[in-house]
Parts: sequence; structure tokens; C-alpha cells
Amino acid sequence: MRRNVVTCLGLALLTACASSAGRRQDTAAAPPPATGMRDTDFPASDSAAVVHLLNRLAFGPRPGDIARVQRMGMAAWVEQQLAPARTADPVEAEVRRAYETAFLSPAEQYRRFPPPNLAQRAARQQPGDSGDMRQRPPPRDRRPDDPMMDSGPGADSMMLRQLARGRRELAGDVQMATLARHVLSERQLLEVMSDFWFNHFNVFLGKQAARWTTADYVERAIRPNALGRFADLLEATATHPAMLVYLDNAQSVRPGARPPLPPNLMGRRPGAPRGRPVDEAREMQQLREVFERMPTGINENYARELLELHTLGVDGGYTQADVQNVARILTGWSIAGPGRAGARLGQDPNRILTFEYRDWAHDRDEKVVLGQTFPAGGGIEEGRRLLQMLAAHPATARHISHKLCARFVADTPPDGCVDAAVVAWRRSDGDIREVVRAIVRSEDFWASANRRTKVKSPLEFVVSALRATLARPDTTARLGLVLQQLGQPLFLQQVPTGYPETSEDWVNSGALLARMNVAMGFASGRMPGLESGLDSILQPDRDLDALIARVNAVILGGQASPNTLRVLREQVADARDARQARTMAVAFALGSPDFQKQ
Repeated sequence: MRRNVVTCLGLALLTACASSAGRRQDTAAAPPPATGMRDTDFPASDSAAVVHLLNRLAFGPRPGDIARVQRMGMAAWVEQQLAPARTADPVEAEVRRAYETAFLSPAEQYRRFPPPNLAQRAARQQPGDSGDMRQRPPPRDRRPDDPMMDSGPGADSMMLRQLARGRRELAGDVQMATLARHVLSERQLLEVMSDFWFNHFNVFLGKQAARWTTADYVERAIRPNALGRFADLLEATATHPAMLVYLDNAQSVRPGARPPLPPNLMGRRPGAPRGRPVDEAREMQQLREVFERMPTGINENYARELLELHTLGVDGGYTQADVQNVARILTGWSIAGPGRAGARLGQDPNRILTFEYRDWAHDRDEKVVLGQTFPAGGGIEEGRRLLQMLAAHPATARHISHKLCARFVADTPPDGCVDAAVVAWRRSDGDIREVVRAIVRSEDFWASANRRTKVKSPLEFVVSALRATLARPDTTARLGLVLQQLGQPLFLQQVPTGYPETSEDWVNSGALLARMNVAMGFASGRMPGLESGLDSILQPDRDLDALIARVNAVILGGQASPNTLRVLREQVADARDARQARTMAVAFALGSPDFQKQ
């Protein structure tokens, strides 16, 4: 499609957004649920309510989903989604085959996609040598020769290109495994909650060892606990290498602490055959160099985000002294790192990039957090006690309930929804399923004033558009680039706050034009990285009224506003043939306020 046509499409979208901003076309709002999850609380005849439910608790409907939910009843659908293990999902095996590197262990990912100079040494030096990666200047709180840092190039350019390509393929598989699940899975609430929790407990795929641990973080920390107890989810994230590296707790030690001398360094090199001569003085000098590179003090980064973002919230009543003492409690919570330092300290190569508690690095003195005393000598258990205490804190219940209501109900969540969620949290000891039930039961969830008020994030837009058009990601990583173009690449948000959830962060003229370009790519079937399914659900039709009616039913769930229908008729009127008319009608439907809003 020519540039001027796409620009016109974008301008029409902006006009439609502006003209629909002051009024809504809601019809037949569902009555607010009473007590319990009963079919009578969810009128099956109300397709508008079904669309609302699928836009909030799923990544939007696929063709046929609205009728299917109406047949089974919305209450039954919600209960099914709250128990994802009971729902057969053939796509899981398909995703694991298509993006197999995303499901390797961190140690295996490290071996297959090593840092550049580790591979160089393996090729040029004796077997068993390993290396570090340094591609960026180290942060102020990190030593330049830290074994977890990246290392720079300096070897054969062909090898570097191959390594870079392999690492891009790994990152692409990690992103696409999640994107494909979001699009294709029948366990839609699990997908929505996995996205919510990853954003809440954000890590950055591009930071140091996180490139080999982020996929495992999703698989072992986020997804299994996304609909479980918050306390379990909190501990799973707190002990995962991806989080420990991302927020630097892996480098946090009691000031002046040094590890004990490993027995295997007294008299022989690691991995050397018995009887091999050893230069003991040289070995001890190398050991001293390793110790000199060890971190020497407490790092507060994770402690601060644990309180401010993950649990209590910025107004949760903690002080700077609490931050410092939380950091002291978590000293020694680290990871088994790869590289020469790990080898010289006797690290088992099969356990690299896993959680490791280092007692020698732990602050053993007494601490006080939020008025609670942690006696001296608590070891790793005082960290677990801290996490349980934070998970049970009333401020945590309100902070997380507020965020969940902002995701499911409104950018500025009503007090009634938050209060209902908090009550469910306290009653169930932080059972996420019960909190979600309480939100869906609340009058605020079903209120007409809270429908079509949230603007989809780029991820929600892309996934819902693929679902609406029955498109499927292919086995390349090209579709992930679309999210990058729209400003929300998966797992690549560098700041701990994650991507924003509110509409104002995603709505501007440039962003809407970019979405319109993407909508045109989806509608034309020429977007790289996907397999179009439009022909199976929406054949080209020379009867423009029939075409628009079908687009409204299939893409917009029959909920198109009069303004959207008018824009569709105006834009397809000059199409040169039936196929172009379909392309333009689908593109405008995907780009319309009715589709962009939830």
C-alpha cells in the first residue's frame, strides 16, 4: 500500500478517536454480579458483556469465542480459566517444538550460546578455559572485571558474527515462545496474568546473565505461580537468578566478606589430571586476583524495589533504614556464576546460573524491618521470613489489589473494586485466584462507565489483532520486531517499573499511526513473521454492506459504533476490487477506537 494511503488511514483513525472520545456506544450492560460465580450473574444473551469479559480476562476473542462462551456461560468460562491445568492446551507442545531453545536450562543456553571470548578461548586455548563478556561500561556499583559482566570483542570477526547471530536467535525464541502462547493458547487468563506478573516483577533480558535466565524465569518463577499464592510468587522471583542479576543482589555481600579457600585449589588446577605439576605460587596469585574482583559491600537496588514496587508500594510506610536492613537480610542471596572465577572457586558447571546462598557473604548481625526484629544468626531463613512478612502485609494487599484493578477494570481503579480485592486477599492469604474472582464479581468490573475506557498496550493490540484475524506466528522472530516498532518489545524494558499500564502512556498521534501501519500489514496478509488466517473467516465480497457487516461481526464482535461503521463505508467505497476492499475494511476495523479500546 502506498505511503499516502497509509497516512490517510492514520488520519482517519485519529479523527475517529477524536469523534468517539466524548461518547460511548455501549449496549445492554450486564447486571452486576451478586454473590458467587453463578450463570445467572452473566446473561448469556449479552454479547457485549462477553466481549468485555474476553477483552479483560483474555487477549480478546477469536472468531467463534463469543458464541462458545455464551453457550457454556460466562461464570463457567471464568472458573475454567482460573484452573488452567484442567484445560487441555495442544499449543503448548507446538510452542516447545517451534522455539525449543527457549526451554533449555540456563546452563545449556550458556553452553550453546556462550559469551564471545569464552568461545574464542575454547577454540584457541586449552579445553576447559572460559571467559567473560564485556560489551558495555560497567555500572558504577560494579567492578569492570566482575565475572558476570559482558566482555568485548577482539577475536575473529566471523566467530563474533556467528555468536551474535546465535544470541539473537536465542532472544528471539524467548520472545516468540511467549508471544505465540498469548496468541494461540486456550488458557487465556494464565497468559494475561503471566504478562501482568512479569511486568510487575520486571527483569531486562539484555542485562548480563539475564540473557540466559529470562526464559527460565518465565517458566519456573512466573507462569507456575501466576494464579497461585502471592507469597510463593514473591519467593520464586526473589530467588531466581534473573532477578538477582537484574537488580544486583547477586553482588550484595557483608562488607569485607571473603569466601573460604576452596579445597580443590590446594595443589592442582581445576580439571587437571592427578599428578600434573602445579605452580602453586601462580595458582594462589590467580586466586587472590579472583578474590580482589569479588564484590565488597551491600547493594540496595533489589531491597528498594522489593519494598517500593513488588510489595508495599511507594506509600507503604517503610523508611530508608528498612531498605538498608532488607538489603542486609538478603546478603548472600546470589547465583552460581559461569566463567573463570566460578571454575577456580570449584563451581559445578552443571549448576551455573542457579540460585546460590553464600553463607560467607551474609550479614549475621541483628536487623529490624518495619518494627520486626530479625535476631542475629538467622542465615537464609531470615530472608524467607522477610518475604513471608512482606507478602502478608496489609500495604502489600492494597498495592497489588490496586494494580490488578487497574489492569482489569480502569486505569484509575474504583475504590469499591480495590476494597473487594483486598478483602479477598486477606480472607484467602493472598490467593491470586480468589482476588481475581472478587474483581470479576465486583459491580465496578461490569459497570458501563468502565467499558471501552482502557486503551490496549502495543502487546495487547498485536496479540488481539492476531487472534481476531486467526493469524499465527511463524517460527521466525520477525513478529517480535513489530512490538519493538510499537515501543513494547518483550522482556526488554530496562527500568524496574516495567511497561506502563495506563492509556495516556500509549496514546499519541505517532503511536496511532504506527498501529495503523501494523493493522494494514495484518489485513493485507503481507506482514513478515505471521501466517494469515483471513481467508478462512472472511472471504472478499463485492457487496460492501455485507463485507462491513461481516467485518463488524468477526473483528469487532458486533460492537462497532456508528462512527466506526461510517468510517469503514467511506474508506472501502473507492476500493478497486473485493480483495482490496476487505484489506481496507479489516485494517480500519483493527485500527478503530472500538478495537483499540478495551
